[in-house]
Amino acid sequence: MIDWRAPLDAFDGLAMILLGTAWDYQDYPEPFLARLQALVAKGIAVSNPPEVVRWNADKRYLRELAGRGAPTVPTLWLDNAGPTDVRTAMEDFGTDRVVVKRQVGAGGLGQHSFASDTLPGPGWTMGRPCMIQPFLPSVVAEGEYTFVFIDGAFSHGVLKRAGADDYRIQSLYGGYERDYAPEPQDLAKAEAILAALPFDELLYARIDMVRLPAGELAVMEAELIEPYLYPEQGPDLGRRLAAAIVARL
Repeated sequence: MIDWRAPLDAFDGLAMILLGTAWDYQDYPEPFLARLQALVAKGIAVSNPPEVVRWNADKRYLRELAGRGAPTVPTLWLDNAGPTDVRTAMEDFGTDRVVVKRQVGAGGLGQHSFASDTLPGPGWTMGRPCMIQPFLPSVVAEGEYTFVFIDGAFSHGVLKRAGADDYRIQSLYGGYERDYAPEPQDLAKAEAILAALPFDELLYARIDMVRLPAGELAVMEAELIEPYLYPEQGPDLGRRLAAAIVARL
């Protein structure tokens, strides 16, 4: 494993770089992208490629997917957010609870959840470009569904559940995972999201989906940068990924 900030000659002799555990890229997006471009310029393949990373790093890509017909969670996009924006979002979405997220972020870091009886104080601001979405009770009651694809083919599914007294499904907040064998109609929804992406021949992709109040699965994230691929729930993941890598070399 090589730190992405290491001198370029640390990557000499490599044919391909797989992105993994670069968990601070969201705070340094331009230097991170510049390093990926420099690796490509050295003749090293990067998976997934820099153009994919740039597109996927800003969650405004969800607007593009919505424009392509993908079901998405209703979202208010803002350059910043304050208490008035939170109240406005609640009114617009017809809900008494919302979630505020960074447009460039990962792992649920910097995320806030506000309810009508726990509104932010008058001086609060998000302090960065953000997105406000209605809180979906299904995330806690049902969980978030993950579909892992390798080289465009479905590998395995995962059901992610929130821990006690939290709504976030990441393990950092007590979340946990279970095996999940999707019904054909749910897998078809995830495959439709994959098909809506403006890229072909992705080495890996993770499509995270949640159920809307009307019962339809909607895309929460299309994780294409360095997602955790849940090998515990995908015993064939290593073989699939190795075969896809060899085919590219």
